[in-house]
Amino acid sequence: MSLFEAVVLGLVQGLGEFLPISSSAHLILTPWFFGWTDPGLSFDVALHMGTLVAVLAFFWRDWVVLARDGLTGRRTPAGRMFWYLVVATIPGAAFGIIFEDYVSTVFRNPVLIGIMLIVMGIVLYLADRYAPAKKSMDQVGWKESVWIGVSQAFAMIPGVSRSGITMTAGRMLGLNRETSARFSFLLSTPIIVGAGLLQVSRLTPADLTVPFAAGVMVSAAVGYLAIKFLLRFLVTHNFFIFVVYRFILGSAVIVLAATR
Repeated sequence: MSLFEAVVLGLVQGLGEFLPISSSAHLILTPWFFGWTDPGLSFDVALHMGTLVAVLAFFWRDWVVLARDGLTGRRTPAGRMFWYLVVATIPGAAFGIIFEDYVSTVFRNPVLIGIMLIVMGIVLYLADRYAPAKKSMDQVGWKESVWIGVSQAFAMIPGVSRSGITMTAGRMLGLNRETSARFSFLLSTPIIVGAGLLQVSRLTPADLTVPFAAGVMVSAAVGYLAIKFLLRFLVTHNFFIFVVYRFILGSAVIVLAATR
């Protein structure tokens, strides 16, 4: 992999991991569009490490309080939220392990990705347009956590988007847009940690190249900015711009796949 390709894919991962547009879809489609060689496992690890750095850098103060109160049994909102996040993590982690082989083979189909980009865009639009937006972070409970966690399992399919499906589920359950995004970002932390640890164990010293380091740095920097942008954006805007983007990209992928 060239340094240029590493930078481009780091940019794609940093944006796609936290915006509701599907990072896995973009990481499959970008080499497909440009005819690049599959970057392989080592670079996938680099991108996950970068987005992990981003989410920890942005939310480290939150996680210090969450872990302290959750693990010491303090009956505070942060203590309860810690266990809500633990519960919400279980379905996605379980399905990720069970269907890991499908994720790396069957689901990497451009037509399927294009369809899922469009379908999930429509679902996101309907949830955001018609669901009430009344619940804030301190009103998230067991019901919301369980359902958002279950929804996260569908993110195994490229084109669905982990952040997209969890934010959509949050909106369906009445969470306001900013709360849906914040809960989704916090929930991403254990998932990214788990995926990163699993893949890091498979690395060799030969994998630690300059493009590897570039991927980590770019995805971390862009991911941090993407989190900051979306939390501010959703205070005064809805998800419609992302719905339009998903529809355009999904349609383009299906047309291109049919004509190639």
